[in-house]
Amino acid sequence: MAQAAPREVVVITGATAGVGRATARLFARRGAAVAILARGRDRLDATLAELRSEGAEALDLAVDVADADALEAAADRVERELGPISIWINCAMTSVFAPVWEMHPEEYLRVTQVTYLGYVHGTLAALRRMRPRNAGSIVQVGSALAYRGIPLQSAYCASKHAIQGFMDSLRSELLHEKSAIRVSMVNLPAVNTPQFQWVKSRLPRKPQPVPPIYQPEVPAQAIYAAAHSRRREWLVGWPTYRAIWGNYFAPGYADRYLAKNGFDSQQTDEPEPPNRPDNLWAPVPGDFGCHGRFDSRAQRGSPLLWMSRFRAALALGVVGLSAWAVAWRLGSGAFVQRARARRVVG
Repeated sequence: MAQAAPREVVVITGATAGVGRATARLFARRGAAVAILARGRDRLDATLAELRSEGAEALDLAVDVADADALEAAADRVERELGPISIWINCAMTSVFAPVWEMHPEEYLRVTQVTYLGYVHGTLAALRRMRPRNAGSIVQVGSALAYRGIPLQSAYCASKHAIQGFMDSLRSELLHEKSAIRVSMVNLPAVNTPQFQWVKSRLPRKPQPVPPIYQPEVPAQAIYAAAHSRRREWLVGWPTYRAIWGNYFAPGYADRYLAKNGFDSQQTDEPEPPNRPDNLWAPVPGDFGCHGRFDSRAQRGSPLLWMSRFRAALALGVVGLSAWAVAWRLGSGAFVQRARARRVVG
């Protein structure tokens, strides 16, 4: 009798809202043991209850990813209580919406510590356990903004750029030692997450994701696929392709376009209350759920992502269809020639 595959043990940082929470739910439904890491106790409790309602074994850990020692201790506890970590997903983030000249140095430091160094700390914790076993998968949740910065989010864009450069180095080093560890980066479009309800902002109006907007379950599918593939990078949604390739071919045009449109497109028409609580330094109390305020405007699927996930099968289908078309054309041509020959003979 064949032995069952070992259970996956998955660690997800930033796992209690938005993309991280949707990803935790997906892994739980697929039978994985899931460790959720985040700061806010209210959201940890709510997410843990959701995962256990799916029948999953789950562990919640209150951790600030900016603290490398705390993240290392969390990884130790995961392995003691759930088993060897097979997949590590870095998804924690924070941001500040403001022009560069209104930002403070300590805000740049904090966003970098969470949104970039948090990924580095998580990756190091994962590698310390995966390299001796020569097995495992690490997924970085990136963004189209890793390749194309936009106005009003300079600290966040810089952090995502840094993750992209870090991953290039890490991939090459793992290839050099012929490691079996898989690493991938999943770059996202605008997503309907609760972050826009708690992100620090100095804008006059409430912040929003730049349309078109996708539901968190869409990138969760890509993250799950990335964790089980050897593809170096995944792009989710047409806007991500457009931003990355548009910036590659016409960065000057992108500068001018964003100068004209990038301010209004990141704000709703609603005024932002002054001194609204934000999560830059500490979590905002309460459970905000998985989705943000933009359900009515968010897309629930991406044809491009579906095609990307099944591109090998689609390619085989195209090849098969092309071969059939050529054979049919050749066969029909031969039939016409025989018919003509019979008429001549007759």
